[in-house]
Amino acid sequence: MCILFSVSFLHAQDGAYNGYTPYSIYGVGDLQKPGTAFNAGMGGVGVATRNRRFINTMNPASVTARDTLSFMADFGLSGKAVSFRQNDLKSGNNTFNISDFVMSFPVYKSFSMMLGIMPYSNVGYDYSFIETDPDVIGNTGNIGYAATGDGGLYQMYVAGGVDLWNRLSVGAEAIYYFGDIDKAVNMVFSQSSYRNIVSGYVMQLRGTTGKIGLQYEQPLGKVTMTLGATYKLSSKMKGYVTDYTYANLASQTDTLTHRVDTLGSRNLRFGDELGIGIALRSGDRWRFEVDYFRSGWKDSGLDGHAGFADRGDAVFSASVSSSLKAGFEITPNRSDIRYFYKRWTYRAGAYYDKEYYRLNGRTVTSYGLTLGMTVPVYMGYNGISFALDIGQRGSVVDDMVRERYIGFNIGVNIFDIWFRKHRYE
Repeated sequence: MCILFSVSFLHAQDGAYNGYTPYSIYGVGDLQKPGTAFNAGMGGVGVATRNRRFINTMNPASVTARDTLSFMADFGLSGKAVSFRQNDLKSGNNTFNISDFVMSFPVYKSFSMMLGIMPYSNVGYDYSFIETDPDVIGNTGNIGYAATGDGGLYQMYVAGGVDLWNRLSVGAEAIYYFGDIDKAVNMVFSQSSYRNIVSGYVMQLRGTTGKIGLQYEQPLGKVTMTLGATYKLSSKMKGYVTDYTYANLASQTDTLTHRVDTLGSRNLRFGDELGIGIALRSGDRWRFEVDYFRSGWKDSGLDGHAGFADRGDAVFSASVSSSLKAGFEITPNRSDIRYFYKRWTYRAGAYYDKEYYRLNGRTVTSYGLTLGMTVPVYMGYNGISFALDIGQRGSVVDDMVRERYIGFNIGVNIFDIWFRKHRYE
């Protein structure tokens, strides 16, 4: 018995998915790592980040770290090449997706805002297997199964931050989740006397939540220490789940079940999230940061609800996810006029994550190393950011699927000054 899927999953063919992983069959899918290419190059840190050259989407309090009257925007793309292994079988897949679009601008004095949209979760899998139980085959003939899933959720958000004192900044963020997820299983009989069965779930999910954040800066000689914290509220999951089963024979299709479940009457929830971080920086030359995140999904109610749990042998259960991230960046000489590469910003980081679910009681973990850099373009803070993520999720023990991946992020950083007064006409 396989813990996740039949091993023949590894013969799945590539498809046009925003994300692709067998672990996305559970819950709301594979959760997207937060932040932009700027954050990704440093292991995904951002809770204690204050940088006037970039938009930090991970803490609404950081939106006040900016030049006066500056308008900023960020547009990002991401891709991933993954190799899968289960026992002695191997396979792979490549994906490409838009990762973020965000804008930030001042409103009044020390009050600033940002708004944007980015993926929250991705669902993508495609596997098949053949029935091997001789007692079943003896009665029905050969039976083939094929399961597919695609879709995902997006998060649209608007945030505002204010400097209360010289060193303390606070912020708040409103988030709206939305998206569709489609999961289907085809059951094909070799004997024509049996009708093929198509079953699955179509989930239209919605939800709203809020996030608060704060950052405090403390000078320590030539170094500045920043303490940061964020908390995202748990929120009720709304929408609809359509549970269907059809029987096909030649050109005839019969509906065996078709039930629409309104989630508003169910106690299903998105998990909350707590983040804390500490950063040290020396002017615009270097910065080091460590973040910790904890997200509670145990009370989400997803475990036994139709459409959110695996339909195979594995037993999934919602759990508590956690992440430990660390990153470092350095700019050799931002004002160097002789060597262009000395004005580049170089980044490196590492992370260790525990997923928001368990598989047959086992915690699914991932870890990796990141590299990144920003190349300045033209004038101001305009630039192009690159990030590389090399890591692994899962393992090959107990028939689990191990993923080894190389991911990349590309972010275009746009900067401009609004309402600039010209000295000469």
